[in-house]
Amino acid sequence: MKNLYEAEQVKEVKTRVASLRPESERQWGKMTAAQALAHCSIGLESAIGDRQIPRVLIGHLLGWLVKPMALKNDKPFQKNSPTAPELVVSDARDLEREKTRIIGLIDRFAGAGPAGCTRYPHAFFGELEPQEWAILMYKHLDHHLRQFGV
Repeated sequence: MKNLYEAEQVKEVKTRVASLRPESERQWGKMTAAQALAHCSIGLESAIGDRQIPRVLIGHLLGWLVKPMALKNDKPFQKNSPTAPELVVSDARDLEREKTRIIGLIDRFAGAGPAGCTRYPHAFFGELEPQEWAILMYKHLDHHLRQFGV
């Protein structure tokens, strides 16, 4: 399965990030490309352990059920999936600055490998193994890059 510990997927995602432009049209949702990258950066910061996002109630109730459906295949995430309030980015962001930030976080996550992954539970899915974090981070980035047609 595609994940951010694989050099090929890291290169692919970074190329797709680089191709984003201020005029990139969203296919769904409300965020701009810069906001989507900022949103993804928060997710990567949580995977690395720089942020600890508290579990959401719905995650406690359903996370264990949804986790295998989301992380055990290469099926992309659905459009307009819900997100934890801490990951919502609604203020104006600079696309070039967010591109630089996300590339640095991708490199940091991939470079550290499994040993650099947080042990803090994911806000929705709960406890994740490092490989599950790597799959989730790839799928999350892919989801938002597809949102802008890249």
